[in-house]
Amino acid sequence: MSTHVSTHVPTNSEQRWLKVAEVAHLLRVSKMTVYRLITSGELRSARVGRSYRLTEEDVNAYLKRGNS
Repeated sequence: MSTHVSTHVPTNSEQRWLKVAEVAHLLRVSKMTVYRLITSGELRSARVGRSYRLTEEDVNAYLKRGNS
């Protein structure tokens, strides 16, 4: 009897990217608050054209830190 343990590590293409409006909805704050969190460095983001995208993982890490 053998057991197989998956050591799958998600790649960047498998991450779920969220828009500022989606993050605002999840955190129950305004979009402006999310922009402030981004510019202050409290929330990591990536610039895509003229907008920002945030990974679901980074938003969850922010919530776990108890910053909401």
